[in-house]
Amino acid sequence: MSSRFPWPTRVGAPLAIAVWSDGAMVAARREHETVVEPLGFDDVRRLDSEVGPRWVTWSQHTVRHLVAAEVRLTRCWDLAAVHRLAVGGHRAEPQAVWARLHGLPPPAPIAGGRSDMPDLFHEHDRFPDPDQPLHGDGALHAGWSDDTPQPSAAHAGVWARLALAAADLQHRWIAESGSARLDTTARSESAIELLCAELRRDGLPIDLTAAEQLLSNLIGPRPATEFDIAAARAAHDQLVLRHAPNGSAFDLRSPGQVRSLLRRVGIEVPDTRAWRLERLVDAHPLIPDLLRWRKLERIATTYGYGWLDQYVAEGPTAGTHRLRGDWDGADGAAGRMTATAGLHNLPRELRSFIAADPGHRFVRADLGQIEPRVLAAISGDPSLIAACSEADLYLPVARRLAVDRPAAKVAMLGAMYGQTTGLGAAALRGLRSSYPVAMAFLDQADAAAQVGTDLFTFGGRRVPMWRAPATEFAESDLRRQAAARGRYGRNAMVQGAAAELFKTWAVTVRARLAGTESQIVLCLHDELLIHAPMAETDRVAAILSGALAEAAHRTYAPTAPAALAVRFPIDLAIVGSWAEAKS
Repeated sequence: MSSRFPWPTRVGAPLAIAVWSDGAMVAARREHETVVEPLGFDDVRRLDSEVGPRWVTWSQHTVRHLVAAEVRLTRCWDLAAVHRLAVGGHRAEPQAVWARLHGLPPPAPIAGGRSDMPDLFHEHDRFPDPDQPLHGDGALHAGWSDDTPQPSAAHAGVWARLALAAADLQHRWIAESGSARLDTTARSESAIELLCAELRRDGLPIDLTAAEQLLSNLIGPRPATEFDIAAARAAHDQLVLRHAPNGSAFDLRSPGQVRSLLRRVGIEVPDTRAWRLERLVDAHPLIPDLLRWRKLERIATTYGYGWLDQYVAEGPTAGTHRLRGDWDGADGAAGRMTATAGLHNLPRELRSFIAADPGHRFVRADLGQIEPRVLAAISGDPSLIAACSEADLYLPVARRLAVDRPAAKVAMLGAMYGQTTGLGAAALRGLRSSYPVAMAFLDQADAAAQVGTDLFTFGGRRVPMWRAPATEFAESDLRRQAAARGRYGRNAMVQGAAAELFKTWAVTVRARLAGTESQIVLCLHDELLIHAPMAETDRVAAILSGALAEAAHRTYAPTAPAALAVRFPIDLAIVGSWAEAKS
């Protein structure tokens, strides 16, 4: 592999990269042509460090291949991430990206997410001819994939050239979009895919011994046979069934049979939702036992010993372990990050075994009340922006509405989620006169979504709205669907903008931690968890605070400078386990 770079480049210059078995192929522009150069992974690392180009990647899969080779890029332009900004949804395989950029019909999806093209089913077409990467109509051959490294240098060279061409078209689309924020969002969304690949590789520190012990205390010892599993399940069920009349039998995993059981002890409910049962905890001893059974059942079936076996592996040093799952930069809706392996839904009862390695601590940072504060920022409501100057936003809102704090909080959340009845409804009406600009912003999103008009978040992400043909549903069903779209739309505008700010914060923290032993190990909606050597924790805490101010300035200063007056409080804690942090 060459260690010389035969093209002029600079910080942020686009270099497309494709991985194959012996290294990487890099495509760059030189005058009026595109040149391709094979590089070893050491060369890629050095080029990234010494020059700092913006690497063009087809998707996070490219980054995963590089991270597996111990190559961590500083910045990138992720074609799949930018495509999702343009069209909404989660689908972004190379064929779909290419089709949109060339005005072609999107390929029909089939099982497994690949394109529905006949040549895909022929083994000799599994890897397309690098001399003919496109079909006659200009569509990208279905055999091209970023899931695995390319099979040869020739394939990798073509793949890098195609990526650079696609990036050019995406930049042209952004320039023609008229959005002053879209380019910044595209860069942030691309960078978050770098972080996602690293989170997948590095994992979340876990004390495996403590995890096994806690599960044993909660759901019993690890079963050795199917008989043990059945016996543990029966013992678990008995916690609730002991309240059933003698001689009766009920399946606690059936909502209908649970209702029948409740009826037998004198409790009539329309459904068995947790919030409804929580209101009846004093009605009968069965209720608190049923709620506890549900928690334990979820742990046993979703976070039990099988979960540990599947997702926990050895860590970077002897005696350490990591919980690993896949991460995605956007959920296909308003753009929140997602993760597998239960990383985003880990029950609080289990957080005690998410523990830092010896000599390390977690620095946990949580953004307080981010959604109403983001609403103030993106709507530009001067009264709501003023309320954001206080550490607890709901106190000035409560004073203005002449209600208590809980009612003010319910009203504000109700406004963002489209809840207009029940507790806080009177206060919600007061919001319209007290914060008319913010409420009008939400109402406009609601109205547009109801008639099926696509929405765009503050950062420019398309939020598609599906509208059913009027002939397929009764009028009453259409009205309900429209109302649901409206509620979704008003919330998506806030959730999407909050996700954009959070991800800009996260990638800024990632950049500031580069070259240190500290690393982000969890992104949870509005919370970051950093694993750091004990000697670095104070510095990491300062980085988290500084990066948030930097992210807010980058997000709002160019087009919404009034939003810079919004205060975004950050709750910081240095702890040994996740459970020690205030929730």
